[in-house]
Amino acid sequence: MPDLTRVEPIALMPTQAGCAVFLGDGHKVISFFIDPAIGASINAVLAGQKPERPLTHDLFLMSLDAFGARLQRVVIVSMKDEVYFARVIFQVENEIQEKKIVELDARPSDCMALAVRVNAPMYVVTDLWDSLADVSETLEEMRREGEES
Repeated sequence: MPDLTRVEPIALMPTQAGCAVFLGDGHKVISFFIDPAIGASINAVLAGQKPERPLTHDLFLMSLDAFGARLQRVVIVSMKDEVYFARVIFQVENEIQEKKIVELDARPSDCMALAVRVNAPMYVVTDLWDSLADVSETLEEMRREGEES
């Protein structure tokens, strides 16, 4: 298994291209764009808001829980042509089968939406993390512009 860098969502901000996600490890920040609806869903969870009815990511997690699966972690594994690829890892254990690890391909935005709901850790493969530009200054500039507006 490759080395992993643990990251946390630092900020989600609306942009003309959708929603900018900023992830950081305490020393560096990276960003990418996601669908505004998923960004709003993630922001709502981070703000402690609970929807009246389950949203898609809530329903998915409830369904998995019914079958004895729990989200273990999410990992952003690669980038190709400015598009990130991620894996979501579940641990499954129920009366039908012994403990099993299930790893699925997923969009990083969906991984984040799931992870924030159950406080699962988020990682980036360290080789990828090290190759990405630090956008800490861009984030601070966007925050300043937001405060001035």
